[in-house]
Amino acid sequence: MSVVLVVNSGSSSMKYQLTDVEAGEPLASGLIERIGQAEGRATHTVRHPSSPGSDAADDTFRVDVAVPDHDAAFAHMLDAFAEHGPSLDDHPPVAVGHRVVQGGARFFEPTVVTDRVKRDIEELEVLAPLHNPANLAGIVAAERAFPDVPHVAVFDTAFHQTLPPAAYTYAIDRELAAEHRVRRYGFHGTSHRFVSRAAAEFLGRPVDELRMIVLHLGNGASACAVSGGRSVETSMGMTPLEGLVMGTRSGDIDPAVLLHLQRVAGLDTDATDRLLNSRSGILGLGGHADMRDLVQASESGDDAATLALEVYAHRIRSYVGAYAAQLGRVDAIVFTAGVGENASIVREWSLAGLEGFGVEVDPERNRRRGSDARRISTDASKVAVLVVPTNEELEIARQALAVVDA
Repeated sequence: MSVVLVVNSGSSSMKYQLTDVEAGEPLASGLIERIGQAEGRATHTVRHPSSPGSDAADDTFRVDVAVPDHDAAFAHMLDAFAEHGPSLDDHPPVAVGHRVVQGGARFFEPTVVTDRVKRDIEELEVLAPLHNPANLAGIVAAERAFPDVPHVAVFDTAFHQTLPPAAYTYAIDRELAAEHRVRRYGFHGTSHRFVSRAAAEFLGRPVDELRMIVLHLGNGASACAVSGGRSVETSMGMTPLEGLVMGTRSGDIDPAVLLHLQRVAGLDTDATDRLLNSRSGILGLGGHADMRDLVQASESGDDAATLALEVYAHRIRSYVGAYAAQLGRVDAIVFTAGVGENASIVREWSLAGLEGFGVEVDPERNRRRGSDARRISTDASKVAVLVVPTNEELEIARQALAVVDA
């Protein structure tokens, strides 16, 4: 058994998962919330793989605890493993894999953490001030908790390092852009990598033969054109704000709109940032940041919610068309993440009217729910339309193990 501990450290929370990489299954997972606040909460779930003909229930344990910092979060995690299992003595991790959001143009593959790597992650905080500092805090705390285990950083941006210059370059003054590292980096790369390979496996074809469009639709959302297993175009840019409409983020917008609002509405930089990242998207349009609530409101006759859904789907359809042109041929369109995997109306509306491009969604297959990869296109559809659940933790574990084994 090759076991990897995967850590996703945020500023006020820390997710973890102990993964059996060979089996592709989690042994346990957890969430430490409200780090730095007076009272936090620790949730630990022990996974019980179901045997044929049975559905074994997982065991979940919750406790309210004080979590002053990330070191305390790791202490609570270790206590949970000791008290509830599985025993880390019986399942010792051979590596700790860390999600790091921004790797800039420096990191294009999973990387063993060294003092130099930590300095680089810290130096890149200017490009991801909300994420990289917390990712780094988790790495430092994890090294203290697991001093004798290799630690591997897996970067959200790494998969998109194969973008051609024409795709990652913004049309602004090139010297200014170079000085301040202004370019498209893209995000959700770990998910796009996992899903594109899982889709190829589902189709029974080598990933290097396929051209596909992957739509990662969650609270954050991004599209990616994948050719031969390599990212060649993606919708998120220098930050995760560009591209598709999201839960609370605007996605693409005319930059002059921001100048206009600064002039006529008196918005300063911080207010503009809050508007675009926290008060826009389907929340700003329809009053709901959760797609389930938005769909329910639309079905109840809320016109604003319906318009928000239409705008959301329209933007996706526009990107599908643009990426089809970039790829030259599309073998598969793949939906993933919370909205992509569960919101049938989003899938239906996003691909409506594309029959002339060889895309035919089967309504009954589309409405059918499931936790496994599945085809929702008709048998006659020239383009396979799939729903493939993402598993970023497993992908991080796989990459971390590959680095250690190498």
